[in-house]
Amino acid sequence: MTNSPHYSVLLRESLSSLCVEASGIYVDGTFGRGGHSRAILQMLGAEGRLFAFDKDPEAVAVGRELEKEDKRFSMLHASFADVRKSLSEEGIERVNGVLLDLGVSSPQLDSAERGFSFMQDGPLDMRMDNSSGMSAADWINNVEESEMIRVFREYGEERFARRMASAVVRERKEKPFSRTAELAKVISEANPAWEKGKHPATRVFQAIRICINSELQDLQKALTESLAVVLVGGRMVVISFHSLEDRIVKRFFRDQSKGKAFPPGMPVTEEMLEKKIILKSKAIKASADELKENIRSRSAVMRVAEKICD
Repeated sequence: MTNSPHYSVLLRESLSSLCVEASGIYVDGTFGRGGHSRAILQMLGAEGRLFAFDKDPEAVAVGRELEKEDKRFSMLHASFADVRKSLSEEGIERVNGVLLDLGVSSPQLDSAERGFSFMQDGPLDMRMDNSSGMSAADWINNVEESEMIRVFREYGEERFARRMASAVVRERKEKPFSRTAELAKVISEANPAWEKGKHPATRVFQAIRICINSELQDLQKALTESLAVVLVGGRMVVISFHSLEDRIVKRFFRDQSKGKAFPPGMPVTEEMLEKKIILKSKAIKASADELKENIRSRSAVMRVAEKICD
């Protein structure tokens, strides 16, 4: 287990936007190392409850310790995509607010054994829940070249996807990939246009991680599920870290705030639209002070919505 610290991104802004009520019930969709959860607990009274989710066994272990310390807190080893089902199993049907922090935690990034980073050599893993599922090595050594190209292009927004996939396929025929450094080297050598300040394998590593963890599919489901469990007047606060995530959140919030679509020219009343939410702010980014303390906050974008109708 890593001892790397984890900085809770946009902590002050997310808590303010969540509008925590002392007796309310809340969800922290990604426990990580508990920064957001501990801060929410400080705002809750004796009757308040907080349910945290995480797929990472190391994060869950930290959460179990907090669970022993605070009876208002429950740690669930599950994906936030299953928030509705998981809460129902705990006897909870509705909550006052949901916070989704979509980032990979600093301990995950900084631990070479987890295989998320191209900056350190480690096993090619990248699973959020490293106790089950397909690892990055399993995927990269077996996936069809056409699918690899699609993933690099769609999830990594990598313009040299075809060239990189071809290099990977050539290399794996000689020797299967097992280490992050091996893959990073092949990808870097296949990248003809290195960008200043960005590792040439950045986008591909992001793409593989998103793919094997079903991150975008889980996010879409989590947004729908969260909207279903939040009470009218409750808040949804979502912090994303790359354009693909933010695009999904922005589109979901926009569609739910506009309501149902009707044919052009058809007379429509506000009630007929059945708008589910109102947007509470424009996109919020980290302050200059936070960026001085944590450079990883630079890509964070927070969006906030309030539910107005079931």
